[in-house]
Amino acid sequence: MTPQGERTLGVEHQGESNPPPLVSICVPCLNEELTIGEFVDWCHQGLAEAGVTGEVVIVDSSTDRSPEIAEEHGARVLRFPKRGLGRAYIDAIPHLRGQYVILGDCDLTYDFRVLSGFIAELQAGNEFVMGSRFAGSIEPGAMPALHQHFGTPATTWIFNRIYGTRFSDIHCGMRGLRIDALRRIDLTSQGWEYASEMILKATKLDLRTAEVPINFLKDRDGRQSHHLRSGWLSPWKAGWDNLRIMFLYAPDRLLSEPGVFLLLFGLAVMLSVTIAGPYDIAGVGFGIQTSLVGMALATVGLSAWHLGTVARVRSNLEPAFRARVLERWTYNRGALVSFVLILLGVLFEIPLVIDWLTHQGEGIGLHRESVLGVGLALLGVQMFGFTLLLQIVAGPAYSPPAQERAS
Repeated sequence: MTPQGERTLGVEHQGESNPPPLVSICVPCLNEELTIGEFVDWCHQGLAEAGVTGEVVIVDSSTDRSPEIAEEHGARVLRFPKRGLGRAYIDAIPHLRGQYVILGDCDLTYDFRVLSGFIAELQAGNEFVMGSRFAGSIEPGAMPALHQHFGTPATTWIFNRIYGTRFSDIHCGMRGLRIDALRRIDLTSQGWEYASEMILKATKLDLRTAEVPINFLKDRDGRQSHHLRSGWLSPWKAGWDNLRIMFLYAPDRLLSEPGVFLLLFGLAVMLSVTIAGPYDIAGVGFGIQTSLVGMALATVGLSAWHLGTVARVRSNLEPAFRARVLERWTYNRGALVSFVLILLGVLFEIPLVIDWLTHQGEGIGLHRESVLGVGLALLGVQMFGFTLLLQIVAGPAYSPPAQERAS
């Protein structure tokens, strides 16, 4: 589908009979007539010095002369309505012709005269190459002190802790990808948060990743960054949106792993009180009240584990994990586990029922076994709900192996 108002000019795109370039430089543009012409020249210089063929694709939503200037300097311009930075890349992907794609900004803050590091890493077999301003250089005045010394390092640290990576600058907008990797990432974010979505999906998809140092330059005199144009709240909103995306795609670290810990700890508390009776450790008493706390922790933990598992299956960013869960946790097995837990829960309630019948419902106390029984029954009900939800999320198209269907 051709974007509305697409303009083509220059030697890189004069017809489909031309051989496709090796590199597509794809950059969004919104009212950058002060810098766009020189930026396109930088791109051609960077491609020439790297010794590769390439095209410069400007994804434009401007109301000024930016698209005309870009064309005059040999870029191919795709015109789309203003719908966000992430959406600009989503719209452009079907129109890119290169085997490798280099992304960035056209404001002359990223030095596109130096592309050889990205191209060398991509040619070496890497699928996702991040630029790093902190591993390279940051020109004085190029980055606000709050971003340079707090915002970017803090969110990069959080990202690395959650996803087990070692990036030094997750917010760098200059990055390179193989075109097939970019399509596999399947961007959905419409705004600034696309940057975090791209890098975390690359991590989840186990793409071969590298990092190269880049030079980050300050804005040209007379140019105001888009964050400043949008007001003082814009950088904070962008940071919050990026954190939201980080958390959204990390159900294993934020839900499943804490959930398993709470489940096991809660079960251990309930079982210890049931088996050993009320006891003291270092002067701290453990009794029926403690067992009730253990029951609460176990049920909350199991819910978190289930939610994390369903989220990971639904996102399908880990195909091996999804296949393993759906093959092992069939409806029949889930229903069986649920039935056994509920049955055990009912059996542990027998002493309470006997006590109630003996005393005709008057003056009975809460038994240790009763708390464990209620806890096991609740876990059984949760297991059955999880089993149903998992089957719904898997969808009717999923068919387990023959031996699973027979079980």
